[in-house]
Amino acid sequence: MTGGPTVLRIVLGAHLRRLRESRGVTREDAGWQIRASESKISRMELGRVGFKERDVEDLLTLYGLEGGEERDRLLALARSANAPGWWHRYSDVLPSWFQPYIGLEAAASLIRNYEVQFVPGLLQTPAYARTLVRHGHTRASDEEVERRVDVRMARKKVLTQPSAPQLWVVIDEAALRRPMGGPAVMREQIEFLVESAAQPNITIQVVPFRVGGHAAVGGAFSILRFAEPELPDVVYVEQLTSALYLDKRDDIDQYAVAMETLCIEAAQPEQTEALLRRIASELNE
Repeated sequence: MTGGPTVLRIVLGAHLRRLRESRGVTREDAGWQIRASESKISRMELGRVGFKERDVEDLLTLYGLEGGEERDRLLALARSANAPGWWHRYSDVLPSWFQPYIGLEAAASLIRNYEVQFVPGLLQTPAYARTLVRHGHTRASDEEVERRVDVRMARKKVLTQPSAPQLWVVIDEAALRRPMGGPAVMREQIEFLVESAAQPNITIQVVPFRVGGHAAVGGAFSILRFAEPELPDVVYVEQLTSALYLDKRDDIDQYAVAMETLCIEAAQPEQTEALLRRIASELNE
């Protein structure tokens, strides 16, 4: 199985949850078995924390899986899930609540994203990203700013790898008219969006001002889908100092409906290039 440590932790956690439930073991009893709390078991089963191999061994024994190929496979999965992702070396500039998203993004087969204020991170130019970082981290040193920009540029590599995901973004026109960095930076950014939209795995739509109110008035969000059948879709909603990761069916369905409605209300993909070039031509010096 591929997908990096984030996805491996989620898959392993799901296996452990199914085994626990099949044996009728409570989270409290499972926690006692590994000298941990019920909440720790919950975080493990959601793939939100790393796994100690000894804890996995004890849980598998508790769940009646004392030997055999399945036990060996799950223990091997636990070892792989603890390997650090490439973004680990940037942990000094990445908040802990954002790091799981990078892992999910790197493993997704389909990424759908709606943005109202800014160009999506996967489609930002270095100059545009640098402007955003400086606005959001006014006290950051030049070195820290560049490290944050480096992370954003490194994330973009997922779109050109052999198993690149499909990226479908819907951008509010306001994000394209907000003069981040000035007209020259914005023209370069919009030209990059034109080039990106020509790639076979990237679709870009713009919600023009004429639409008025629309389905996603609540703000930006992303929906990630994975090739692994064990993994549910995940909705990611970023806040100022934290983020929500939603995987309950009702939540996913509501966001999926909002995204589908946005795609209908937005200018269609074949209109994107003309719309982007018109916006670029209207930028004031």
